[in-house]
Amino acid sequence: MTAPPPPRTALPATLAGAVGVLGLEAGGLAVLTAYLIVLDVTADKQSVTVAIALTAFAALGAAALGLLARALFRRSARARGPAVVVQLFLLATGGFLIQTGPAWLGVLLLLLAVATIVLIVLPPSTRALGLD
Repeated sequence: MTAPPPPRTALPATLAGAVGVLGLEAGGLAVLTAYLIVLDVTADKQSVTVAIALTAFAALGAAALGLLARALFRRSARARGPAVVVQLFLLATGGFLIQTGPAWLGVLLLLLAVATIVLIVLPPSTRALGLD
């Protein structure tokens, strides 16, 4: 049996920070989606199917991150696990970029993912989500 949800007070700074970072990630993916749409319009006919699939995947990711940020803002405890899993994917992407791509971007993604995970699992966030 779970404890009753805590009374509605202001979001703790840790949870507000996690919501903010998830919102920034959603915004970043939305900008990437817009850029990919521009590339889709100018793509070769041979690669347009793959380009549209990649664009759709980026749009779905942006929507998912936006929904996770909204759910955490509304203190939904069910959103914490998926939010952490998304950050683990970001860790993998950052590690890949450190090895192959621009290393500075990989380091930035790693720091962003670790900071978000820490913000989500800190005790004030856990209490605000009713998981304590």
